[in-house]
Amino acid sequence: MPVHFLLNGELRAEQGIPPSITVLDYLRGHARLTGTKEGCAEGDCGACTIVVARPRDGKMQYEAVNSCLMLLPQLDGASVTTVEGLASNGELHPVQKALVETDGTQCGFCTPGFVMALYAFQQGGEPVETERIHDALAGNLCRCTGYDKIVRAVSAAAKEIRNSNANR
Repeated sequence: MPVHFLLNGELRAEQGIPPSITVLDYLRGHARLTGTKEGCAEGDCGACTIVVARPRDGKMQYEAVNSCLMLLPQLDGASVTTVEGLASNGELHPVQKALVETDGTQCGFCTPGFVMALYAFQQGGEPVETERIHDALAGNLCRCTGYDKIVRAVSAAAKEIRNSNANR
């Protein structure tokens, strides 16, 4: 049976791929989306974070997940967003833009995972409070920049998103 899911807005019906392949290996090897990184392959570093959305109680529920721990068949019926799927019409997503503007990255290896964790947080509509931001980032490691700049980026992105929504 094929596995049906949306990947960055594009419908996929994957068949013939071993059911034991991880989503990370599928993304990098089959879909050629290499922004999602393999760090530890054990779910401890967050470099492989993607966002999976499913309908729940009449609205979409967004969740940051470690793609190295998830098998491809688990995506059936889901909508998957990777770091490549955030920018639109050549414009960075507000989370990406905020990380750039607050110098929230250095080497960049962990950046896609942080971006996706922050995107899931932003989609969840939780209050933008420092403690909640830290909770949303739990499981994502950065050894270069430190978390203060990343937390500032989340606050900046939330303000930009609120301002753009207010102007609609």
